[in-house]
Amino acid sequence: MPDPSVFPIANKWPATHPGRIQLYSLPTPTGVKVSIMLEETGLAYEPHLVRFDANDQLSQEFMSLNPNNKIPAIIDPNGPDGEPLPLFESGAILLYLADKTGQFIPQRASARYETIQWLMFQMAGIGPMFGQIGFFHKFAGKEYEDKRPRDRYVNESKRLLNVLNERLATRTWIMGDDYTIADIATFPWVRNLVGFYEAGDLVGFSDFPHVKRALDAFLARPAVQRGLEIPKRA
Repeated sequence: MPDPSVFPIANKWPATHPGRIQLYSLPTPTGVKVSIMLEETGLAYEPHLVRFDANDQLSQEFMSLNPNNKIPAIIDPNGPDGEPLPLFESGAILLYLADKTGQFIPQRASARYETIQWLMFQMAGIGPMFGQIGFFHKFAGKEYEDKRPRDRYVNESKRLLNVLNERLATRTWIMGDDYTIADIATFPWVRNLVGFYEAGDLVGFSDFPHVKRALDAFLARPAVQRGLEIPKRA
């Protein structure tokens, strides 16, 4: 059986179950995309906590897997052609797991690319913009007297929420009746915006009722509830 122990990252995070997908992550909005996907698909995996407070993400072992020093990352010991596959970037991992299992992405080509389109909408827009609100509203940036940087990201986040709200006005999920990787990528960030970042009032979240309805449905899923806590924080 292919063994992930051949990868240098195993020196810091040894695999107890080498036949399972190895997940290196932290329960942040980006990290939980992959743990939720793994829980939803039922794939066997082993999570490893990458501690930011200990700068684990900057260790040589972690950077041997992801030179961009960002979570999440995985090693699938049973990747394409039976060879181990190391992979980073949450969007790429979601696509890979969807293709591996045939779940949470349409098989019809046009719908597949439309799903990828909305996945990229999250990756390029929602994640970066909501993250900047976190910095300027909750973390160090909140001390800046000049509120123009904060307001720039607030206004852009409102625009993105409106795009998402209009999309969801006539659909259960981003792609319609079917729950997909586009939802798995998007709603952890919406949850973080109004929860951990405490920015619901700042962005006028009540003005986006369809987003709230879909967020509530997302958070009611048992696999989501499990995935939001994985890996367990030390």
